[in-house]
Amino acid sequence: MRRILLGLCAVLTLALAVAACGGGGSSSGSTATTSSASTSTSTSTPTTSSSTSTPTTSSSSGGGEAEIKMQNIQFSPNATTVKVGQKVKWVNEDSTDHNVTAQSGADFKSKDFGKDGTFEFTPTKAGTIQYVCTLHSGMTGTLTVTG
Repeated sequence: MRRILLGLCAVLTLALAVAACGGGGSSSGSTATTSSASTSTSTSTPTTSSSTSTPTTSSSSGGGEAEIKMQNIQFSPNATTVKVGQKVKWVNEDSTDHNVTAQSGADFKSKDFGKDGTFEFTPTKAGTIQYVCTLHSGMTGTLTVTG
């Protein structure tokens, strides 16, 4: 009986956490695009990954745009390497709002944006940038910028 109660409590806690992460009143017809330059460094080209908890990494030696997807309440890939001056674009593929906020190594913060919304950042120096979605704890990523 105690196991059943513990299991039920765990399921209810998870359901409440998921419900708290939803909402936000995003509109599927609106796309927020924000562009910001920073004195941070970052180099990365994203790749698509499955929705497992295994960290994903992407690296790009080319000068094209690096894309990081926001799906299943996580960044995919969650570790990306780009070159100085290479544009990085985050794309929200979830039905809930997200944002991108630098925690260290750079100074940028997007507005909250809904499905299909984007945020762009072009690093101006080499280094490591730690970023998060402030709306969803545990949604973190790393951008490594090379010279």
